[in-house]
Amino acid sequence: MSQNSFISRSITREAAARLVAATLAASERVGFEPVVAIVDAAGNLKAFERSDRSSYLAVNIAIDKAYTAASFGLSTAQWVDLLEDRGASNLRHVPRVMAAAGGFPIMEDGAIIGGLGISGGSWAQDQEAGEAALRDFGK
Repeated sequence: MSQNSFISRSITREAAARLVAATLAASERVGFEPVVAIVDAAGNLKAFERSDRSSYLAVNIAIDKAYTAASFGLSTAQWVDLLEDRGASNLRHVPRVMAAAGGFPIMEDGAIIGGLGISGGSWAQDQEAGEAALRDFGK
């Protein structure tokens, strides 16, 4: 078996670091100190930053938001609506599934390469900062 026989697309360390920086900047503009988690395509932690004034509880929330978004290719805000559906409501009991705004799949050429999770603000602040960070990151 050659070294190149298994190819998987995933966010690079450098790209994850740039996205963390973009998320911190966006969160500052929105007005809160976040916890930022980036996971790879498999949902494993790739980059992480916790602001000095963020809550300890926000750590696992941010990681699980990133994991949920990468695992399913849906933002965690979409999960809020999805879990209202009777057919999907039992998914709320799956470990690490986080149905709260602030988790986003990271896409490249139509493929999921990771997930971004933000926690520490209100649901609206987490969502706004994530949307802005991904816009800035894509430039």
